[in-house]
Amino acid sequence: MESFAEHAALVALLRARPGNLTWRKLTAQVLSCGSAVEVWRKYHPDGLLPISTEGAFLADAEADLRAWERTGLQFISAIDVSFPPSMVGTANTPPFLFAQGSLKDHDPAIAVVGSRDASVRGIQLATAIAEYLVAQSLTVVSGLAAGIDSAVHETALRTGGRTVAFIATGITKSYPAANRATQHAIGERGLLLSQFWPEAPPQKTNFLLRNNSIAQYASAAIIVEAGEHSGARNLARHAVDLGRPLILTDLVTDANDWAQQLLSTSGVYRAASLTELAEVVQQVVPGTRREPDAGDPK
Repeated sequence: MESFAEHAALVALLRARPGNLTWRKLTAQVLSCGSAVEVWRKYHPDGLLPISTEGAFLADAEADLRAWERTGLQFISAIDVSFPPSMVGTANTPPFLFAQGSLKDHDPAIAVVGSRDASVRGIQLATAIAEYLVAQSLTVVSGLAAGIDSAVHETALRTGGRTVAFIATGITKSYPAANRATQHAIGERGLLLSQFWPEAPPQKTNFLLRNNSIAQYASAAIIVEAGEHSGARNLARHAVDLGRPLILTDLVTDANDWAQQLLSTSGVYRAASLTELAEVVQQVVPGTRREPDAGDPK
């Protein structure tokens, strides 16, 4: 149900937060009844609030929506038909996304993430994994952080593949600043997504929410390299909770007790080489080839 009135009601709800309800609870109600307008009316029946107060929330929302549209930002609510279907009905479905780029109804995607402080081997392996996934016509999803994330996004762009980036700031911001050019290229040739207000700065909780959205969007996740307290560990847990297949490279399993413990969980795989990783991808994504191209790093 994509309409200006629905979008305005959703924005107003999230700002007013009737009853001090969390975004998560408000989103669940909107998804349940299929209308932000109806939820707004539920909490704002005639006479409950002064007309000026109720009208201000809606008027501000409408003004912002028009301003966002003028600057080329696409606002998508969780009840819109264009909202990524893999993200609907999961825990912590974001109430909205801001988008730049090409949305697709069907977007077979694999998340590839890892440490910001990546090793040389980690970058090489991430690059090879992204090249393999692009060769399988799979979308490469990541978080546009430094290190592994940057390597997989840049590889997908370089090899003509599709890449989707979920960022942990507002869509008008670039973090880290060094990735500004890559972020722009993804918005032009792939898809850039943010679940935060356009001017939102980077905050710790944003990165955790962003990780959950990456896991929701992708049909499987690959952790290339990660430490004990890496954000990739958080994403791995989200993937498992969502029932998404999770692939851990030996760089992860050999260095972390948490990764070793995850290996006993159904749907979690260890890959000691690119060939082994390709075999697992073939299992969880039908139609892909088992073997990477000859000469790919092991």
